[in-house]
Amino acid sequence: MKVQNITDVDGFFKVIDSCKGRVELVTGEGDRLNLKSKLSQYVSMANIFSNGEIPELEIIAYEPEDTEKLIRYMINGGR
Repeated sequence: MKVQNITDVDGFFKVIDSCKGRVELVTGEGDRLNLKSKLSQYVSMANIFSNGEIPELEIIAYEPEDTEKLIRYMINGGR
C-alpha cells in the first residue's frame, strides 16, 4: 500500500510499533526494510525524511488487521 503526506512521524511509528506482524518499507530500489526495527526506522527516515513531512512511502503489512490499522491511521489524516 502507498501511504502519503505523513506529518506526524511519531504517531506513524506508534501505529507501526502497535502492529502484530511484520511491516516493511519498500525503497525506491526495491529493498525491503523492517519498520518494526528501530534501527531501520532511523535509517529509512534519515534517507526519506527531510523537511518534517514524508510525501509518499510504499508499505507492506503482512497481517490483515495491521493493514486495517494503517488505513485507519491514514483516513484520520495521518495525525
